[in-house]
Amino acid sequence: MGNQLKKQLLPRHVQMMALGGAIGTGIFQGSSETISAAGPGVIISYLAAGGLLFIVMSALAEMGMAIPGVDLRGFIHRAFGYRTSFVVGWLYFFLWIIVMALEIVAAGTFLHYWFSNVPVWALSLFSALFVIFINLFSVRLYGEIEFWLTGIKVVTLVVFILLSAALILGLIPVADPPSASNLTAHGGFIPLGWMGVISSLLIVIFSYGGTELVGLSITEMKDADHTLPKVMQGVIYRICLFYALPILLITMLVPWDQVGSQASPFVQVLSAVGLKGVAHVMNFIMLTAVISAANSGMYATSRMIYSLARGGEAPALFTRTSQTGVPVFGLMISGVGLLLGAFAAFIAKDSVFQYLMGIPGLTVLLIWILICLAQLKLRPTYDGQLKYRVAFFPYLTRLTVLILLVIFGFILADPKNLINNAVYLSVVAVLTLASLFIRPKTASQTVRS
Repeated sequence: MGNQLKKQLLPRHVQMMALGGAIGTGIFQGSSETISAAGPGVIISYLAAGGLLFIVMSALAEMGMAIPGVDLRGFIHRAFGYRTSFVVGWLYFFLWIIVMALEIVAAGTFLHYWFSNVPVWALSLFSALFVIFINLFSVRLYGEIEFWLTGIKVVTLVVFILLSAALILGLIPVADPPSASNLTAHGGFIPLGWMGVISSLLIVIFSYGGTELVGLSITEMKDADHTLPKVMQGVIYRICLFYALPILLITMLVPWDQVGSQASPFVQVLSAVGLKGVAHVMNFIMLTAVISAANSGMYATSRMIYSLARGGEAPALFTRTSQTGVPVFGLMISGVGLLLGAFAAFIAKDSVFQYLMGIPGLTVLLIWILICLAQLKLRPTYDGQLKYRVAFFPYLTRLTVLILLVIFGFILADPKNLINNAVYLSVVAVLTLASLFIRPKTASQTVRS
């Protein structure tokens, strides 16, 4: 047993980890929700959210280069002190526990499609144990598995893009060929007005959530000083490509006001080209997506609680690592949280558990805001020459903070979110109160490997 993580993650691992956290059911299943909210103009929301994400990730890269060996929680700790990092760290832990629980229950339902004689709860339990098992070994193995899981999703999106383009260009003959005129033929490009675009922007940002997971992997990344900026920028381009382009093609393939009433656009395209067994193909892809998301969540929770423990904001027991550098006790508590969360989601998904869903969305926004604010505050404290910097500092960073705060305010002011917001603010209040009584037990305020 030790208390140090190992630098075994390669750049390709980190890129796929970030993509895996963001590219999931939101694009394969949730695209109809964003399109229904804004029509074809939803593409503006995806590009705008991509722009915000670019600044957030650039700020994270700049801090990672200027302050080596410090992770996401460590940056927030340095900028705002232990109370803020305590609250945000535990919020992030709960965020991924909730997301993992839902993904694991979904995995059980997808497996049930093939194994109908086995109860969904048993298949969900098997999925949870599989995810925990993957994370028990070295971080390099985790990174390798996540690389291939995310690779399946990326290949699916590439195939979808190529087939969609072929259908639109008439290269594949079908009875009712789609047309690019669908972009404007049903009420215009922005049929629901700019408020529809703004409403969809909230959903899109939540879909992009998980990309900031890179901030927890910095202390396990090989040669982070040289590869971090390239990794960050590569992630941004790929997320925008694999979200914005498929959504644009979907709105060409299907009239936007019919998307919600028909099968998944992905199913429609695969069916149109005569692919047999399309239901099995999509079920496999969705299973891969949810397992990948749960796998990322297990990594995020175990590393966050390790980081909190290193800063004295969680029991020191969670700093213990195996010979391969895995924070085993952090993984254990994360596994227990996953199993309890999955049980709660399974029996109370449509009642108590849905009230917790405000925690993931609002916490993603809060994390993005704090990353930008931390960069603004820490920039004057850097030692030496900056190897990477956010462009047009501080104006772009400040503008990003302002926009994210406005979106945050929209969510809090929406009467439809009253119960979710009340639950979220209550959790924040409890954590804030706890931070008044819990003092860091170590002199170090950062996470160093």
